Amino acid sequence: MERADIVIIGAGVVGLAIASEVSRASRDVLILEKNPQWGMETSSRNSEVVHGGLYYRPGSLKAEASRSGRERIYALAEENGIPFKKTGKLIVAVNEGETGYLESLMKNAADNNVVAIMLDEKEARRMEPAVKCRAALFSPETGIIDTHELMKYFLRKARSLGAELVTLAEVTGIERSAGGYVVKVDNSGEEVEISARVVINSAGNNAGKIASMAGIDIGKCGYEQIYSKGEYFRVSDKFLNRTKRLVYPVPLEKSLGIHTVLDIRGGVRLGPDETVVPKIDHTVDANKRKAFYDSVKRFIPSIEEEWLSPDIAGIRPQLKYPNDGSFRDFIISHEAPKGMEGFIDLIGIESPGLTASPVIALRVAGIVDGLF
Repeated sequence: MERADIVIIGAGVVGLAIASEVSRASRDVLILEKNPQWGMETSSRNSEVVHGGLYYRPGSLKAEASRSGRERIYALAEENGIPFKKTGKLIVAVNEGETGYLESLMKNAADNNVVAIMLDEKEARRMEPAVKCRAALFSPETGIIDTHELMKYFLRKARSLGAELVTLAEVTGIERSAGGYVVKVDNSGEEVEISARVVINSAGNNAGKIASMAGIDIGKCGYEQIYSKGEYFRVSDKFLNRTKRLVYPVPLEKSLGIHTVLDIRGGVRLGPDETVVPKIDHTVDANKRKAFYDSVKRFIPSIEEEWLSPDIAGIRPQLKYPNDGSFRDFIISHEAPKGMEGFIDLIGIESPGLTASPVIALRVAGIVDGLF
């Protein structure tokens, strides 16, 4: 049987960030990833946005981790040559009926100690002439980052401290043992057992499944997740330079709405939408093109439907919402009260998970340090 001090399940941006913080020369840290490469799921299939932190409930972990995570990510990027750009973003109200939402969002931003500036139609058009709106809320701290380079940085740091990444390593079972846990792994068809003192469940869309494997009643604990799919369409070069910032509509009930997505290499996408699906599926439905076009044409009238082509899709590790649709925060839980000391769950780490990743990692590292 192999042994490790810490096993981290999942090598997305959050798992890698955690590895970079919990690794020590004196600890054996093993990162298990079921895919052939790190970061192949949600972490590489998103908008790559560093969120300003406007939307989240004041006092929530999402709000705090977004605000302080944003500051830390920009600092990491600056210090380590990770490509990023503080683009800013506009959230636009296209009619009078939507302006009330901007006012409530501005108050929420203030309660979160986040800068947000209300603009009238003329001020918004001066910033973004291609945008049509009655009013807009400007978030100057929002930006974009090269997520792959950020993940490479976290992995390099973890490896420099002795951590090891094992790919094609799918966890098939978790059992309690006298010294902690036995993690059963299918590693390229070979069954391996790993004895670990601490297990960190950062499995993204499979986090609920991993928690259940460990013996947690995910229904009773509110850990059930749904597959919330978001699709993107690429916009042709004819659209380039029409907008300098991210442009968002007034959001839908639980979604931020289809918006412009600027990538670090200068390209533009539209997305994501939101559809609950029964399984992980990364195909893009070309038939959605008109719906994407119609959504964005409301606030960027010059866009043309033929400029859009299918691009990527991602799955959000979204917690199942209660029937009343109430807010669900990140779950970061040391399961010692359930009789599982040393087992740490991260459930529902959807947006702003990328932005929050350095802060989530520090929070988990604090729990781990208390166990050694």
